[in-house]
Amino acid sequence: MKSLKGSVAVVAGATRGAGRGIARGLAEAGATVYCTGRSVRGNPSPYGRPETVEETAEMINAAGGRAVHVRVDHTKEDEVRALFERVEREHGRLDVLANCVAGEDMRMAGWTSFWKTDLKDGLAIFENALLTHVITAKHAAPLMIKKKRGLIVEVTEFDLLFCGGNILAQLVKFSIKGLASMMAEELRKHRVAAVAITPGYLRSERMLEHFGVTEENWREGGKKDPTFLESESPLFIGRAVAALAADPKVLKKTGYLTSSYELGREYGLTDYDGRRPDIGQHFVEHIVPSMKAMKEGTERHVAWLDRLAGRGRFYLGEKRETADGRAA
Repeated sequence: MKSLKGSVAVVAGATRGAGRGIARGLAEAGATVYCTGRSVRGNPSPYGRPETVEETAEMINAAGGRAVHVRVDHTKEDEVRALFERVEREHGRLDVLANCVAGEDMRMAGWTSFWKTDLKDGLAIFENALLTHVITAKHAAPLMIKKKRGLIVEVTEFDLLFCGGNILAQLVKFSIKGLASMMAEELRKHRVAAVAITPGYLRSERMLEHFGVTEENWREGGKKDPTFLESESPLFIGRAVAALAADPKVLKKTGYLTSSYELGREYGLTDYDGRRPDIGQHFVEHIVPSMKAMKEGTERHVAWLDRLAGRGRFYLGEKRETADGRAA
């Protein structure tokens, strides 16, 4: 079913990984997809990776979809502005923006304590992996506001308040979750939704290389890490985003932090091989119980959110009680 037939989408950062998967998923559902990024043939990004936005568009078109590649450096506002002017000129509408820029910025790699983190690339990381999301959303939103419809998807990491990596990576991923929440409140009255979404255990090109496998024999990676058998192809998050974009009640989810696996359960999605990967359930059942620090950290976050909710009820004039039953 082409549930997004006639829709127009921009996937910022469609060169590889989740961005490429989202572009494919939206096109599979019938949308015309603009695939953007810095890596084109003969002019790769500083990452030095072999993937290009042309390849993403070619994959989509070869599968019967409609895609256009556009080289855009999303740190440069003039280039981003020109992109959305082109979309409006050619289609007069924008239905979906998937913001996936710099999800795999190599400068964010590494796990270490914040007091040991090398900060020399800090400003460059924030510009490349966070400011780009603000710039891109800024120029996409007016097209959606004009039509009183649309969806902005911010791709992040983990469906919890914390995420993986060093302090710079955590600040970026945490901020992207907050960005979606803030945009949602401003866009709600314009009937435009904004959500943050995380993939599960993503079999990106870089992850396949890490395990020394290809997409054809990826299960061999389970010999190194059994959890890898719970991984998902990039297309799975693409199908999740497409299902979200096609949901007529998507505004009820605005401001949410969600995941490919949560949406997979809700919408009954499967990966290209018929599996329904669910790393969230796997973690709950197999990982978290044995990881005391993660379990305690999650409990602290839940307690913090409960306090916020209670404070909100207090400000609204609702009665609250302390743990011992006294009025607060």
